[in-house]
Amino acid sequence: MKPDWDSLAEEFKSSANVVVADVDCTGAGEPLCSRFNVEGFPTIKSFSPPDTEGEDYEGGRDLADLRDFAKNLGPGCSMSTKDKCSSEELTELEELAKRSPNELQAELDEMDAKLKAASEAHDELLKSLQAQYEASEASVGELKKDLKPKMKKLRAAMADPAAAAPAKDEV
Repeated sequence: MKPDWDSLAEEFKSSANVVVADVDCTGAGEPLCSRFNVEGFPTIKSFSPPDTEGEDYEGGRDLADLRDFAKNLGPGCSMSTKDKCSSEELTELEELAKRSPNELQAELDEMDAKLKAASEAHDELLKSLQAQYEASEASVGELKKDLKPKMKKLRAAMADPAAAAPAKDEV
């Protein structure tokens, strides 16, 4: 993917709407990656103003797919870019704009808290499942260690001596 990503960066280097960049999440970019919850690699995020959190890109990873996606990037629907809104988005946005900033922030904080709680519950479930898997893996390993020698002897006892290795011809 890296060669395609570099080609995309070259194609859009003079774009007013698109910046193609990489961040090394294992080095100096670690705080930035942590801030935006980047956990797997490669992760592609897009930011269309006024969005400050970014959206995960789940599309294709070849140059053609990345190029098609990048061509459609730019400012999103907002109060300052109403021309970017569909009629439905504009209606919803104008209804939200009638509410106080404190009310909007409270709702946003509530949603953030709900998302954080769900994410923490998911992480705990993952830890629990990992622990269960490891315990099961250890149990199966112990069972194999215990049973394999006995199974070998049972198979040896069932072997037909007449079907054993054929007699060898000497040359």
